[in-house]
Amino acid sequence: MAKFFKNYINLSFFIIITFFSAPVFAQSIASGMPALNITDQGNGETTYSLSLQILALMTALTVLPSLVLGMTSFTRIIIVLSILRQAMGTQQTPPNQVLIAIALFLSFFIMSPTLTKIYDESVTPFMAEELSAEAAISSGSTQIKEFMVKNTRKNDLSMFSDMSGTGNYESAGDVPFSVILPAFITSELKTAFQIGFLLFLPFLVIDMVIASILMSLGMMMLSPMLVSLPFKLLLFVLVDGWAMTVGSLASTFVVV
Repeated sequence: MAKFFKNYINLSFFIIITFFSAPVFAQSIASGMPALNITDQGNGETTYSLSLQILALMTALTVLPSLVLGMTSFTRIIIVLSILRQAMGTQQTPPNQVLIAIALFLSFFIMSPTLTKIYDESVTPFMAEELSAEAAISSGSTQIKEFMVKNTRKNDLSMFSDMSGTGNYESAGDVPFSVILPAFITSELKTAFQIGFLLFLPFLVIDMVIASILMSLGMMMLSPMLVSLPFKLLLFVLVDGWAMTVGSLASTFVVV
């Protein structure tokens, strides 16, 4: 069965590639031009064929989810919300789609100063032809690096810097992505688990109290998790838990 599915996937992939690539190559042959073409202009500029532009766009769309996960506040937020749901014992409520939506919107709120600065200092001058593509990318990368450096522990940054052998850096823009990305993700994971631990403690106390009461009453067959769930929900609602959690998460980030 596994071999059948493997062959089926391979065959489907071959059919898709053949179906989408055949018209492009047919048109290229008919026009006498290759499908993948790079042309050097006389003024030093380089133009790329439509096929290469589409390939670059599809590659960028494929990498985009990884960039959202690894270069923004999304990782810390989604981990904390998942731990909170597990501490409350509500199983699949809120569902994963809702948690992801909350994490995305909150990440957009936290990253909005950085994104606005990138748009003002990189995108707008590039569209006005005041900056070249290389300068715009360099400027935008510097803004992202500044956000990640400010929210990364020095110990994590020093560890990956020493492992790479690149030494100290004068500014955030000098830190390569090969160093700042793993350091930022490692720091985010540590911070997320610390916040999750603090959120877990009150619900753990409620579970222990309910379990002790049930044992003292001799109700061994009654699940403590089932009895403690209404009390945990009541506590979370009374303290306005969602506003407190989201607000506290947003305040843990250092923005530009």
